[in-house]
Amino acid sequence: MRHYKFFQHKKCEYFPCHEGKINCLFCFCPLYEHENCGGTFTHTEKGIKDCSACTLPHEDSGYDYIIEKLTKNMKFRN
Repeated sequence: MRHYKFFQHKKCEYFPCHEGKINCLFCFCPLYEHENCGGTFTHTEKGIKDCSACTLPHEDSGYDYIIEKLTKNMKFRN
């Protein structure tokens, strides 16, 4: 694993936010606004996306997945 793909902020008042290996690099998932984010989520009764059961940003492959997903949706200017 490359070190820039993993970070833990153990002094955070919410740490640990999930069980298992915790990667705080994407504390707030940049794919939240994407309905087809690839993570495990549900919707609350009010229709709000609930990602509390999702560990995708914290997984070893999460960094690569998120960066790939974001760059596919970017529009590059020449």
